[in-house]
Amino acid sequence: MKDFKVVQIPAMEDNYFYLIHDRVSGKTAAIDPGQSAPIEQVLAAKGWKLDLILLTHHHLDHVGGVVDLKKVHRCEVVGSEFDKKRLPFIDRALREGDEVHLGEAIARVLDVPGHTLGHIAYYFEANEALFCGDTLFALGCGRLFEGTAEMLWKSLQKIAALPPETLIFCAHEYTAANARFALSIDDHNSALLERAREVESLRKQGRPTVPSSLGEELLTNPFLRVEEGAFRKSLQMEGKSSAEAFAEVRRWKDHFHG
Repeated sequence: MKDFKVVQIPAMEDNYFYLIHDRVSGKTAAIDPGQSAPIEQVLAAKGWKLDLILLTHHHLDHVGGVVDLKKVHRCEVVGSEFDKKRLPFIDRALREGDEVHLGEAIARVLDVPGHTLGHIAYYFEANEALFCGDTLFALGCGRLFEGTAEMLWKSLQKIAALPPETLIFCAHEYTAANARFALSIDDHNSALLERAREVESLRKQGRPTVPSSLGEELLTNPFLRVEEGAFRKSLQMEGKSSAEAFAEVRRWKDHFHG
């Protein structure tokens, strides 16, 4: 990612907003700016102008800063075609396979519904980076607010098919809580045990656990592991489809209080 810089901005209680900067063109984009002030502070410190805003879905903690930022910077705003009535400030509506250009950096749009019906993600293939909002988290996945479990499972399969070195830039710091749940159902997973120790150490130091690599997630994220025979057997779900097993694990997580 030599010519592609990502600045991760912690905000609110546990959100991450992102600025991505293409060093070749000097253009800058914000991803899911739920507030304008944290974005403005980083732009001012870096001496950057905001050219583009990329939105993954319509929830307020992802879009709350858009109107103010657009007013100040007169930047383009892009988001899901499905959500264009809920995102009246977007300038370009996107669907699966569309491309978004930020100077030399190019993102391909993935439809990843489930958390919301119009959720999309941005895959910068040449930069090995995926900005996936609330679809996939480090050691977890989004809640089913609008879509079905089968819908979210298909979205996660789409992400899982990307190269394992892809960095997963999700929108929340939920990893410590997700690790506790993962350990409750997958405590014989040596990769998960090691990762949980690393997560605990990072959080004690006040450091982020995001991004993670897709390869890490495939080894340790229970929502991506339900197709593995030994894991599914340990869950006593041998007779269920992958989508059914995923739905059951998602229900367990919804009621987990560990």
